[in-house]
Amino acid sequence: MPQTLEAQQRIPEAMAGLRLDQAAAELFADYSRERLKAWIKAGDLTLDGALARPRDKIYGGEWLRLATEIEEDTRFAPEDIPLKVVFEDDEVLVIDKPAGLVVHPAAGNPDGTLLNALLHHCPRLAGVPRAGIVHRLDKDTTGLMVVAKTLTAQASLVAQLQARTVSREYDAVCVGVMTSGGKVDAPIGRHPKDRKRQAVTASGKPAVTHYRVVERFRAHTHVRCRLETGRTHQIRVHLAHLRYPLVGDPVYGGRLKLPPGAAEPLKEILRELPRQALHARRLAFVHPVSDEKATFRSQLPDDILMLLDYLRHDHETMR
Repeated sequence: MPQTLEAQQRIPEAMAGLRLDQAAAELFADYSRERLKAWIKAGDLTLDGALARPRDKIYGGEWLRLATEIEEDTRFAPEDIPLKVVFEDDEVLVIDKPAGLVVHPAAGNPDGTLLNALLHHCPRLAGVPRAGIVHRLDKDTTGLMVVAKTLTAQASLVAQLQARTVSREYDAVCVGVMTSGGKVDAPIGRHPKDRKRQAVTASGKPAVTHYRVVERFRAHTHVRCRLETGRTHQIRVHLAHLRYPLVGDPVYGGRLKLPPGAAEPLKEILRELPRQALHARRLAFVHPVSDEKATFRSQLPDDILMLLDYLRHDHETMR
């Protein structure tokens, strides 16, 4: 059964001069440019309540209103993959993602993903774009994610993410000893030479990360990061940009550095940690129906707890 999708977005003044389909692609990022063009041509996506053309120029301040029906997406198969459900009601689902689970199918991961698991857990998610996934975690990042179970919930959560009112906080362990916390305000985009990586680049999209020190060790720091924006690999790129890359990061971590005189167990975990030491610990948003603030927390996983224990023991015994 198709679901009715109704949503609206005000076009920011900063988008003045763009084509209508370009602005729509930014504001309704869950849908492809071609689908949005089709909705504009069909009159399902209107500009200030009037019919428009995809190529029409916008001036900023107008309202985009979308009212259409969404058919179920049958491209992806449900798979019985265990999920750690933190919270669930008729509108949203909050999960605690394990390391190693890819969020969305792609060329290298056509199945075995969180999306496949969600379709098995809640079959009606086939009627919600991307099975309700509104934000992502990297394959080897653990922690909290919210999933929309209805089109109404999806529109609300996407709007909150765009307005930067969803609170997302992460624990990370980085290489090097930070003297204090701070803020990184540096745009992120594709690396100019390596398309598989992201980088701080003037041509990138705005990206802001706040960070503070939780605990310092001899050669590492446990930090807590809060996102204002949600760019791909944002925390990993920003901390590497500060020259404090995440422990275990295979892409941005650089050459392995071992503290001088460290005991063998610490050396082993630093060598063998199979992923970046990054965990989404806290998630808060306004519930799409009740309008109440919903806050969730996740405990650090065992591998990061073990890493911190070894770093703490090393710090205490070597000082």
